[in-house]
Order: sequence, then C-alpha cells, then structure tokens
Amino acid sequence: MMNYNKINNLLGWFCAILATLVYVVTAEKTTSWWDCGEFIASAYKMQIVHQPGAPLFLMVQNVFSNLALGDATRIAYWMNIGSAVCSGLTILFLFWTITALGRKIFIGNADLSAPLNENDVLKVMGAGLVGALAYAFTDTFWFSAVESEVYAMSSLCTAIVFWAILKWEVRADEEGGDRWLILIAYVMGLSIGVHLLNLLVIPAIALVVYFRRAKDVTTKGVIQSLLVGVIILALILWGVIQYLIKFAAFTDLFFVNTLGLGFGTGVTFFALLVVGGLVFGIWYSIKKVKPILNIALISLGFIIFGYSSFAMILIRAKANPTLNNSDPDNVFTFLSYLNREQYGDEPLFKGKYFDAKPIDVFDKGNVYRKDKDKYVVAKKKSDYVYERETIFPRIYSDKGDHPNFYRQYLGLGPNESPTFADNLKFFFGYQIGHMYGRYFMWNFAGRQNDIQGQGSPFEGNWISGIKPIDNVMYGGQYDLPAGELDNPARNVYFFLPLALGLIGAYWHFGKNQRDAGVVFLLFFFTGLAIVLYLNQSPQQPRERDYAYAGSFYAFSIWVGIGVLAIADFLAKKIKAKTASMVAIAAGVLGGPVILAAQNWDDHDRSEKFLARDMAKNYLESCEPNAILFSYGDNDTYPLWYVQEVEGFRKDVRVVNLSLLSSDWYMRQMSDKVNDADALPINIDPEKFKDGVRDVIYYQDFQIPGYVDADDLLTIMLSDDKNNMAQLQSGDWTNLLPTKNMQLAVDKNAVIANKVVPKEWENAIVDTMKWTYSMNYVSRAELSLLAILVNNNWKRPVYFTTTTPETNYIGLDKYLVSEGFALKLMPIDRSILIADEEEQLMNVNSIYNNIINKYTWGNLSKSKYLDPDSYRYISLYVSGIFGETAQNLLQQGKKEEARKVVNNAYDNMPKRTLQMSEPMSYVILVDAMYKAGEAAKAREVSLRNLEYIKQYMKYYSSAKDQASLSNERNVRMALIGLQRYKMLADEYKDKDVQKVADELLNTYSYYFQQ
Repeated sequence: MMNYNKINNLLGWFCAILATLVYVVTAEKTTSWWDCGEFIASAYKMQIVHQPGAPLFLMVQNVFSNLALGDATRIAYWMNIGSAVCSGLTILFLFWTITALGRKIFIGNADLSAPLNENDVLKVMGAGLVGALAYAFTDTFWFSAVESEVYAMSSLCTAIVFWAILKWEVRADEEGGDRWLILIAYVMGLSIGVHLLNLLVIPAIALVVYFRRAKDVTTKGVIQSLLVGVIILALILWGVIQYLIKFAAFTDLFFVNTLGLGFGTGVTFFALLVVGGLVFGIWYSIKKVKPILNIALISLGFIIFGYSSFAMILIRAKANPTLNNSDPDNVFTFLSYLNREQYGDEPLFKGKYFDAKPIDVFDKGNVYRKDKDKYVVAKKKSDYVYERETIFPRIYSDKGDHPNFYRQYLGLGPNESPTFADNLKFFFGYQIGHMYGRYFMWNFAGRQNDIQGQGSPFEGNWISGIKPIDNVMYGGQYDLPAGELDNPARNVYFFLPLALGLIGAYWHFGKNQRDAGVVFLLFFFTGLAIVLYLNQSPQQPRERDYAYAGSFYAFSIWVGIGVLAIADFLAKKIKAKTASMVAIAAGVLGGPVILAAQNWDDHDRSEKFLARDMAKNYLESCEPNAILFSYGDNDTYPLWYVQEVEGFRKDVRVVNLSLLSSDWYMRQMSDKVNDADALPINIDPEKFKDGVRDVIYYQDFQIPGYVDADDLLTIMLSDDKNNMAQLQSGDWTNLLPTKNMQLAVDKNAVIANKVVPKEWENAIVDTMKWTYSMNYVSRAELSLLAILVNNNWKRPVYFTTTTPETNYIGLDKYLVSEGFALKLMPIDRSILIADEEEQLMNVNSIYNNIINKYTWGNLSKSKYLDPDSYRYISLYVSGIFGETAQNLLQQGKKEEARKVVNNAYDNMPKRTLQMSEPMSYVILVDAMYKAGEAAKAREVSLRNLEYIKQYMKYYSSAKDQASLSNERNVRMALIGLQRYKMLADEYKDKDVQKVADELLNTYSYYFQQ
C-alpha cells in the first residue's frame, strides 16, 4: 500500500511538472486578446472587472505579479505563468482521480484500502499517465493554460473537488472523514470567486455520496440523489449567490428607507443574522446529534466563507480605481453586478420565437438607486408578452442578423414562421452539434483550422486526418492547398484519443457501473447541461469551447481508463505484464504523444506580441493629452493593459463607447485618472444618473436647416416640460428634435492648439455641419456631443480605426486618419481631396508613426499567428502601408514611399494567411512598383496568386458546391485575381501576367455567371 502511494504521488507530480514546464515554455510573454488585458490590469492594481467579477482569481494573480520584481513589462508574463501553474496542478489532480477510479476497478467497492498486485499497479499508473497527459495537451485546455484568464484556475477548482470526493469515499468511515466534504464545500465557495463552472460537479458528488452511504442501491435512490444534487446546485447558484445578496439588499432598503438608518446597517444586520443562524444551527445539530444537519450547515458556512472573496469587489469599488466596472459600491449595484444584468437574460423554460411581435408589457419589479440619504426607484424592470411563445425556446433572438441566420439554417422562407420542430432542429444541430459536438471533436479527433466556424465547409470544423472520412463531410480533402496542409492549427489525431476514451467508457461501465455513471454525470453537467443553460444565440463573437473544458476533463478520465481496457483485452492473448506494457505504450502514443505533437505549434504563444503592440500603436497615433474613443474588447482591453500595467502613454484618456452608455462609466469619465484629465462633459451627474435619460429617442420636428449642438444639448438635458414630450403612460421624456447638427468653430483655438496641420489651415471651416447617424441618443452620444461643445479644441479627439462607423455619430467627413486612430478636424475635405468618399489622411503624421513609432507584434517572424492577430494584416497592408505610400507618391515623395513599402515588406508575414489579403495587398503592390521595388512587388503578387490558385481548386472540389458561388472567399479571390492582372499589364510584369492569365482562363466561367 505504501509503495502504491509513493508511486502514485511521484508519477502524479511528474505529470504536473511536465505539463507546467510545457505551459511555461509556450506561455504568452505579454497580454493576449479578449479579456486578458482587463484581467491583468485589474489584478495588478486590484480593480473591478466586468460582471460578475472574479475576485479570487484577481487576488491570486496579483501574487504572481510580484514575481516580475518590479519589471512592468514582465507582469503579464508572470500572470500567464499563474495560469500555467494552476493548469499543471489540474493535471496532478486528474492523474490522482484516474488512478483512484482505476484502482477501484480491481479492488471493487467493498474494501477501498485493499492492496493491488504489481501488474495492476502498473496498469493503473499507466492509465493515470495517459489520461492526465492527454488532457494536458488537448486543444481547449492548453489554450487557457498559457494566458491570464479564469478558466485555468476554474479547472483547478473542478479537479480538486472531484478528486476530494474520491478521497472522502475511501475515508468515509474513518473518524473525521467528513472533513473532506467540508473541504469540497470550501473550495466550491472559493471557486465562485473564479468562475461558476465548478458548481456543476455537485450532481456527480451527490451520486458518489449516495453510492457510499446507501445500504442498498436502487434506481429510485439514484434518481432521488440526482435530484438532491440538482437542488443543492440550484440553492447555491440562486440561493447563496443571488438571493443571499438580494435579501441583504432589501433588508438594507427597509433599514434605510423605513427606519431612517444609514446605508449598510441593514446589510450588517442581515449578515449577523445569517452568521447567528448558522452558529445556532450548528450548535443545535451537535446538541441533538443530527450529523446530516451538522455537515450541511458547516458546509454552507464554508461555502459562504469562500464566497466572501467578493468583499474585495465592494471594498475596491469604494476606492474608485481607474477600472471600476459597474461601480458596485452599494448592495443594489452589487446585486446587479452579480446577476450580470448588464448582459441581459436568455430564456430557458419559456420564451418567444425570433419573429414574434410583442403584444403586451408588464412590470417585473423595481430597479433601486442609491441617492443622498435613501434608496429610490430609478426605473421599472419590464418584460413583454409575445404573440407566439414556446416552451424550451432555442430560436428566440431578434438581434442583428440573427433572424436571417435562423431562417438560413432552418431553411425558412422570408415570411415563414418557425415551428417547435425548427426549435428542436436548431437545438440539436447548432447548439449541441456546432457549439458543443464540434468542440468535443476538436479535442479528441482533430481540428481543420482555427478560423471561427459559422457553418462553412472550409472554416473551424472538426476533422480526423483520415481523408475518405473528411472528404465525405466537407469535400476537397484531395485538393488541400499548402495553406491548409502547413497550417499549424490543422491538427489531426486520426480518432485515436476519441477511440481510447470510448473504449475506456464502454469498459468502465462494464466493470464498475457506479463509478462510470459518476464520470458520465460530470461529463454531462459540464457539457450538455451548459448548452441547455447558456442557450446561445448564433454568430457568437468568438469560439466558446472554453466553457466546456470540464466535459473534456471528464472524457479524459475515460481516455486513461482506455489503457486498462486494452490491457484487459490483450491479457487474454499474451502475458499479463506484456499486455500492460503494450497497452500503456499504445495509450501514450494514441493520447499524449499525438496530441502534443499536433498541438504544439499552434499553442506555442511565446512569440506573440500583437495585442500589446496594437494598443501601443493606437496610443502612438494620438497627440499628448488626447481623448481616444474605442469600442470593442480587442481594442479596449489591451489599451487598459498597456496604460495600467506598463504605464505607456497614460496621458491619453481611453473611453470605451459601449460602456459610456452606462451612468457609472459616464460619471467616472468626469474624474482625472493617471496622467489624463477628466473629459470635458460638464453635465450635472443628477442629469444622467441611473433611470434618468437612459435613452433619448429621435422625433423629427421638421426643423429647417442645422441646429447648434449646444442648443440640442440644452433641449435633451432640460427638465422643462416645454422641451419634453409626454408618453402614453403620462410620463414626460426628453427627445432629439432633429438629426441636423452644427458646431461653430473657433478658428483661433483650432490654430493655437495645432488641431490641423499648418498646411491645412486654409481648409478650416467656420461651422461643422453633420447629420446624426442614429435614431436615439444614449449617454455615450450625449457625452460625445458635450465634449464637442465644451472642449473648444483644447484636447485632440480620436476614434480607433476599429470603431464602427455608426458610433462616429455622423462626424465621418471630419475624421482624418493618422494611422491607427482617426482624428477629429474641423476642415472642409473638398478643399484637400477631390473624392468625397476617400479617407482623408494626414500623410506626414502617419509616415512618421510608421517609420519611428509603430511596432508590429513580431508578425514577420512568429511561427504561428492566431486569427485574432492575422485578421489585422489586411488593414495594415492597405489602410496603413498601402494608402500612405500612394499618398506619398502623389506628393512626389518617392524615397519616403519606398521606405514605407519596404517597412511593410520587412514587417508583414512572408506567407498569405487568409483570402482577404491578396485583394488588400493590391494597393501596396501597386505602390511597390511605383516606388522602384518591382522585385518585391513581383514576389508578393506571385505569392498571393499561388494562394488564390490553390484555394480556388480547393473550393471547387468542396462538398457544398451549391453555395460555392456565394462564398465570400471566392468573390474576394476573383476580384483579387482581376486586379493583379491589371497591375501586371500596367507594369508589364510578364511573370505575374502569365500566372494571372492562366488563372483567369481556368475560372473564366465565374465571370460569365
């Protein structure tokens, strides 16, 4: 027994250390895309992240940040290492989980402390090794292991909890054995401060407890234990996490509004009541000898104790840090923060069809706001009754292009109403098949590429690497272009890990149905149950495989047990020990080895720097003390990172337009942060607090001409009913009476503040006139108008180039490109350029930025580029390098243009990565020819034409021939082909002409359609 424990511990730690070392080697050196920048910046300075927060994660990552020893550029790396360590420890507990389950197969459920013979020990350890290391190198888990995101730490919590219940199972009859249950409760409480995914282990735990405690296991007992597990899950998910805070909030409401006491007194009273109730209950359970009540109350106490990590959110919100999402500084805003009210709800049990129209509206309760000395009702929560509703709604979203997607996916006509059968078709086909099954197969069968999949046969699908099978599914497998074959993100496992897992699951159910059922519950609740709960709408902004990592973890247990199954089968043919060795060798090759070999290149993120460099480029495009408006996650979060962590260009005030519609964010923008002054909004906070002017709608009053922006602000901010409209409810509301706006320009201020280049001063207008681009005014647009009115050109105003045009509020013609940011300039563009549709550029400024300031994220040398990085290449080669070079050539600055095109050649990848690039390169290639770099122009042209050639052949042999002519990539390829032909003819480049002519002849039939 002692020998078994020693081997078990040593091999477990070996797997953990090996996995951790791999993660450390492949970890990103700086921030990554999506939420990482926000998490790193917030962990470093203990700030508040987006709802519902992850306070424990932030506190642990803050500890890792200290390992940078004061080097701000290394803080992100050490936080990424924090995820690597958590992931390595997850592998440790997975190993011990597999060996614990494997051991039980040989000793049964009667005596869990019985020893194993030498060969059984060998098999069990081999199973643990194969299963743990296989999971370590799976696509989804490895991705989260090397970046500062919550999913690595969340996986660790899940692994600890599931391992701990197996430890309890062995020690359940020992004195103090139930301490393991208390440990589980505490880890679950802590895990709430990381991510809620860990709670989904509870039903599996309930089944383990039932099997261990029940004298006679019955079907009825199993069902009852599952129901108890689900009820406990619901009690924690809603009762503890939400209603505990909700009761505290309404207790505080009573104490403040009715009793006239101070804010927080009700919360304090309620907290004392809860603690007192728990203490009394525990004392009562001891006195009356009620062990089940005792363990339940102690466990509840530890869950709440672990959950108390959220106190960090309240404490830091009071300090008003720079990043203070939702400003949850009182119990009602904290409740809203925890409930993720900012993001809305998806219907679960009953809801509308996407094409249903509302027929009635009803109140769902009050939204309370903290005022000077009491809570007041800010607004009413409302919901709608729809003409067509269904149980189990799956096709419910009417946002954006979702209705069109539903119709296309379900084969519905423009006016055809969906049925419940369509509802189920979308559930099984899209939500389960596309948004779970596809991810599952990525991890255990293979992955086509890392382009986000939206149903095309060319993007983001699972594959096996067995051509006949893949060809039946998608076609084109015998004509794969080099770009696919050499793509680091093309990972093929030939079904080997999947086969191991399926064999292991089948064998496990045959040998120990109880344990196999427990693993299946873990697999189901961390997989398909999440699909049911999330009820995802189509066209997600990114792939969501990380949400199902727990399900892949459970399947990896069976991957390990597959070794035992193979050994058992072989033992009937050859010697038992030889069978064990062969099974382990086969498992290692078919699991960890093939996964590591295939996944290494696209999971090695050690050479990626573009998220950080893009943020710096945004800021370097701005003049000192600028205001920079951003919009999405991938432009905002890296900006927060470089300013808050690396201290880069802290003079620029970054303003996220999608957050600016919130009262708390607009209020924060009125404060100075870092080296950046407050925004010149100058609006009384009482005018835009929650429930006041949440949105102002446009109503055309047929006002002739243009109206001054300050007058429109006065109307929209007025409390005078003469400036308002009365609703059917009797309430009065502000409105926007016209979209035609104007702003008088102080030319002296414009010149004094150097808002425009000196050579453009003759183009300064007396009055800016524009047509507002929306049908409503949120706080974001209200703030923008206020800045225009109050700034008087003292501070330069910019938008990131990735901000949607709608958010320019109609100021498009006054925005001038200065690289990665568009600067607001009060100029008449018709004086400067002939084409009104062309983007006006401050060429001298951009040239200086390209040559002296911008960095390019190691794009040219990185072995692997992810789609979030290489999707920017088209912007760089056309909008930054190409257009700048063309403008320089028009100004007769050939040498400067040559430097720009050479800079592009040196810093952009020497391979084509997506079909948008060939067309985007055309303007740059043209500039290369003109600047005297014909050889480089030829090289780039031939490279892009070869890419078009290979991919057009691939598309032509694809499975989905019917929709091929509608493929966006095909259209881009054909347009690019025509333009390269035109360039080759213009510059008489025979090499390019020859290739272009051959391709045009081959695909001429497309141009005749």
